[in-house]
Amino acid sequence: MSALLVGYARCSTDQQDLTAQRDALLNLGVQPERIYVDHGLTGTNRERPGLREALAACRAGDTLVVTKLDRLARSLPDARAIADELTARQISLSLGGSVYRLGGLGRR
Repeated sequence: MSALLVGYARCSTDQQDLTAQRDALLNLGVQPERIYVDHGLTGTNRERPGLREALAACRAGDTLVVTKLDRLARSLPDARAIADELTARQISLSLGGSVYRLGGLGRR
């Protein structure tokens, strides 16, 4: 089984549009059916169903793709918790096209 790109997009309010984030994820190579979204949920709320689904879709060797770090996490502790989970599960993180293998292995 080959590694997959799994996308995640989030807008904080119902008035915001996810189109730009979806387009960016598609341009980064994420297949439309592999994009998970949260709409109208703030980043401070760690209980985000779209993020939970995106993380559940990732397997070891896959890459979680987000357009910007602030779409994934809204605080340093939140970012650290997500990074720790990705590291433990051997999942890379792509931020706007720059891919990071977490756990001290550095950028690739």
